[in-house]
Amino acid sequence: MNFNLDEAIEVLERTPQTLEHFLSGLSSGWLSCSEGDGTWNATEVIDHLIEGEKTNWIPRLEWILQEGENKPFPPFDRFAHLNQSEGTIEQKLIAFKTIRAENIAKLKSQIEPKAHLELTGVHPELGTVKIRELVSTWAVHDLTHISQIVRVMAERYRADVGPWSQYLGVLKQNK
Repeated sequence: MNFNLDEAIEVLERTPQTLEHFLSGLSSGWLSCSEGDGTWNATEVIDHLIEGEKTNWIPRLEWILQEGENKPFPPFDRFAHLNQSEGTIEQKLIAFKTIRAENIAKLKSQIEPKAHLELTGVHPELGTVKIRELVSTWAVHDLTHISQIVRVMAERYRADVGPWSQYLGVLKQNK
């Protein structure tokens, strides 16, 4: 296994800054483009990440620490963010950076790697899960959404790159 808590935290700490540098100051054309109906634009992805910080990662970690496998933790509504779209992208990125810093501090203070990473809880759909798996998923979830944002933004210029599209791997992902 490759999991290392400190390495996972490296990704979790950098995601807000990465997204802030990439998205701040961009025009609405970049921030609102999507891949079509039922897909998310960059702003909606940031809303989703904020919602996850509030109701998914640390609440589930704390649930496992308190309840173990006694009862499943509450389900996470992956689409709840679609009903909350107030504020500029800069305001959303600040909110994300703030809550992520708070959550990383909680993660560092509540988890002793040798004692807690293999503790288990019950996911409402997946069954028994370990804290190690939850934190791994959190880091990979960030990478997934960074990739999604880049892919969606590249898609906006698919027709405009002309014949060069054959050289642009990001456009081949979604063909």
